[in-house]
Amino acid sequence: QVQLAESGGGAVQAGVSPRLSCAVSGSAAETRVLAWFRQAPGKEREGLAIIYRAAGSPFCPNAVKGRFTISQEDAKESVYRLMDSLKLEDTATYYCAAAARAPGAATIFDPKGYNFWGQGTQVSVSS
Repeated sequence: QVQLAESGGGAVQAGVSPRLSCAVSGSAAETRVLAWFRQAPGKEREGLAIIYRAAGSPFCPNAVKGRFTISQEDAKESVYRLMDSLKLEDTATYYCAAAARAPGAATIFDPKGYNFWGQGTQVSVSS
């Protein structure tokens, strides 16, 4: 079993660049990829970034590329996501997720492909 715990959320002002963390514990060796998603009220869960743990290779979709980055540190036990210059529309609950199998290109951010999820951390952006 894999446990994921997000931290770093809270109430922030627009324009700041906070860093979210995801601590990985348990059978971390079972995970092939880690990803960040977010879900705003009334919207579907949106994939933001993925990292392939063995190689440490990151990938972000074009919609957020350049604003959001993902990295892993501490012998792969922590995964970080830097959010650059937050906007009001970035208000959401942010989730860390892990998959035992690397997803295909067509389903890379399909939430159904991820076996393990954290509880989420709320980020509320104000002007």
